[in-house]
Amino acid sequence: RYLRALYLGLQSRWQAEHRRRHFYWRMMFESADISMLRLLETFLKSAPQLVLQLSIMVQQNSIDPLQGLSASASLVSLAWMIASYQKVLRDSREDKMPMSYKGAVVQILWHLFTIAARAIAFALFASVFQLYFGIFIVTHWCIMTFWIIQGETDFCMSKWEEIIYNMVVGIIYIFCWFNVKEGRSRYRMCIYYIITLSENAALTVLWFLYYDRKTTSDFDALILVCVVSSSFALGIFFMFIYYCLLHPNGPMFGPHATGCIFRQQPAPVPVSPTDAVTSPPRSLPRTTGGERDGAPGERDSCVPVFQVRPCPAPAPAARAPRTEGPVIRIDLPRKKYPAWDAHFIDRRLRKTILALEYASPTTPRLQYRTAGAPQEVLEYETTV
Repeated sequence: RYLRALYLGLQSRWQAEHRRRHFYWRMMFESADISMLRLLETFLKSAPQLVLQLSIMVQQNSIDPLQGLSASASLVSLAWMIASYQKVLRDSREDKMPMSYKGAVVQILWHLFTIAARAIAFALFASVFQLYFGIFIVTHWCIMTFWIIQGETDFCMSKWEEIIYNMVVGIIYIFCWFNVKEGRSRYRMCIYYIITLSENAALTVLWFLYYDRKTTSDFDALILVCVVSSSFALGIFFMFIYYCLLHPNGPMFGPHATGCIFRQQPAPVPVSPTDAVTSPPRSLPRTTGGERDGAPGERDSCVPVFQVRPCPAPAPAARAPRTEGPVIRIDLPRKKYPAWDAHFIDRRLRKTILALEYASPTTPRLQYRTAGAPQEVLEYETTV
């Protein structure tokens, strides 16, 4: 995958002008997939290694320089990868605002301190209660996995692949928050951090009551408890800094905190049924529960499915219907598609756009179903 992304990047520089964009977005899609695989690999390898190293340090009441360096590298890699994936994912999607480098740095600090507090609490508890720690980890993983499955994510191509993916993401949820679903995440994040705070406090208090006082002094134990609490508090502080000041969609509590790309709904322009949007999206957003059920008033439901950023429209008299070039007709609501079927259609449509851009000198046009033609729904739902 690394070699393929490098090849596509070079082709985006060396090809003719009308082919560069095709290879560039293929490179962006490949980079997003690579970032996801790196993220999963990091949490499956570095996170357990970090807890094991910290637990050995607590039991021995000493820190070897090389061991401390290795644990620090594992911790930084975890925070780095989750922030890197979020930035690459936003850069590869037209329906998402790009994340600034300041936002990425603050997000690294957010995850660095929250994961550090979580890992230290795990290490303290595991140094005394090895068997109960294993039971706790398995229980937490099962609860988080069922919670993710209940949220109906749409990352994979089939239902069972999606379940396996949710099981792997459940391992990430053991250590930190990771948003895997389109739509409002504020309440789900609050619930997760309330659970995490309660677990960290319970694990640390149990260790403080039963730790070996022959190897660890009361002063050192008190310092470790303060490190866990202060690290978690710093992580939450940087999380609020990110959402209140540096979030790509704007401040969470600001006057324009709508969670949508468009700050206000553009005025409707009368168009003919043959009119189309001429700029295809980078990556196509997926069907959420609110879009399938048609629930009004959702924070993130103001952006229609497959909608792209509007350009300033000229005067209506100057608009002329365009008939040249390939046209892709899209069912806009897609209310009857399951999550995995909708994702499959998204990927097929994305590949179709790339293939048409590569083969045709003109950019393919996306034609949406108009609200005034309800008889077209069945046709589009069966011929996407």
